[in-house]
Amino acid sequence: MIRPLELAIGLRHLWAKRRVRFISFISLISVLGIALGVAALITVLSVMNGFEKELRGRILGMASHATIARLKGPIPNWRETADLALVDSSVLAAAPYVEGQAMLTSGGAVRGVLVRGIEPDEERRVSEISSYMISGSLDELEAGAFRIVVGSTLATRLRLDLGSRVTAIAPEANASPAGVVPRHRRFVVAGIFEAGHGQYDSSFALMHIEDAGRLFQVRDGVSGLRLQLDDVFAAPRLAREIAASLGGRYWVTDWTRYHAQFFRALRIEKTAMFIILTLIVAVAAFNLVSTLVMVVNEKRAEIAILRTLGLTPASVLLIFLVQGTLIGLVGTGVGAAAGVALAANLEVVVPFIEGLIGQKFLSPEIYYLSDVPADIRRNDVVAIVIVAFVMSVVATLYPAWRGANTQPAEALRHE
Repeated sequence: MIRPLELAIGLRHLWAKRRVRFISFISLISVLGIALGVAALITVLSVMNGFEKELRGRILGMASHATIARLKGPIPNWRETADLALVDSSVLAAAPYVEGQAMLTSGGAVRGVLVRGIEPDEERRVSEISSYMISGSLDELEAGAFRIVVGSTLATRLRLDLGSRVTAIAPEANASPAGVVPRHRRFVVAGIFEAGHGQYDSSFALMHIEDAGRLFQVRDGVSGLRLQLDDVFAAPRLAREIAASLGGRYWVTDWTRYHAQFFRALRIEKTAMFIILTLIVAVAAFNLVSTLVMVVNEKRAEIAILRTLGLTPASVLLIFLVQGTLIGLVGTGVGAAAGVALAANLEVVVPFIEGLIGQKFLSPEIYYLSDVPADIRRNDVVAIVIVAFVMSVVATLYPAWRGANTQPAEALRHE
C-alpha cells in the first residue's frame, strides 16, 4: 500500500531542483511521448472505424442485402417470387431488376459501366439511391422514355449533364442482312447521383427496368430480386432460410458474398495498425526506464540516508513506482483527451490541412471515400488507455527495483 510518505517523495522527484532540472525535462519528454503515441493510436483507429462504417453504409445503400436469381435465365414472374420471399418476416421489401454490362459513349468518350434497370418506386424500398441524387430524380425513369441516371464521376468523364444524350452499347450484337450490328440505344440523362463510393460513382448507371430489358433483350421476366432485410449482419443465415423457403429453385446470395473479403481486410489492417502504433507507445513508455535510472543514480545518496533512517526497500520501490506511474498516468490521460478531441474534429482539421498544402488527401477518383471519417468507439479508447498505462508501469519496474536494492554503505562511500 502506498503511504503519503512514498507519494510525497515520488512527487518531489518529478520536479527536480535547479542542478538536476534536466531530469524534469526528460520526465516531461516521457509524458509527451506517451501522450503523442496514445493520441495517434486513438485517432488512427477512429479513422479506420469510420472508414469501415461509412463504406458499409454506402455499399449497403447501393447494394442489396440479399439477391434472388435463377440458376439459369431470368425470373419469369417476379411478383409471385417476391410474395413468397416476403412471407419471411425478416424480409422487409423486394424489388426487381435487370442488370448487365454495357458501354456508354458520348462525344467520343467511352466508359464501361454496370447498368441496372429498376422500378423507381420499388427501388426506393431496398436502396438509398434517391437520397444520393444531386440533380434530377429517379421519377424521371419512365418506361419507353429511354432515360438514364449516372454517377457523378461518370458524368464528369463523359461530360454529361441533365438533358445530355448518351449511347448505351450492349456487349451482345444483333444479326441483320447487313451483318452483325451492335445492339445500342440512345438515352437522355435524367439524373446524376453521388454515393461517395468511387466504384458506383464512376461505373454505374440506372434506367427503367423495361428499357434495360429491351437493351439486354430480357423480355420475359427480370434478372433477379433485390431484398431489404431487417438485420443486415444476419444476412448469410437469412439468405439460407429464404433459399430453403423457395424450395431450392433459386440462387439466394447476400452482400457478404461480394464484400466479406473487403471488410475482413479492413479488420486485419486495423489490427496491424494497432500493433504498429502500440510499438510507438511502447517506445515512449520505455523512455521511463532511462528517466528513472537517471533519477536513481542522482538520488543514491538520498536513498541511502532514507534507508539508514529506517525506510524499507519496499518503500523505496514504491517511491519510484509512484513517479513512473504518475508519468504514465498523466501521459495516457493527456493523450486520450487529445486523441478523442482530434478524432471528433477531423471534419475541421483535415480540410484546414488540405487547404494549407493545397492537396486533397483522398481523391474520389482513387479512393472509395473522398472525406476522412471518424468513429470513436469506447472499447478502443479503453483498450488503448489500459495498454499504455500497463506499459508505463512495466517500464517502471526495473529502475524501481534497482533503487530499492541500493546499499546505503556503497552509496555513501563516494559522497
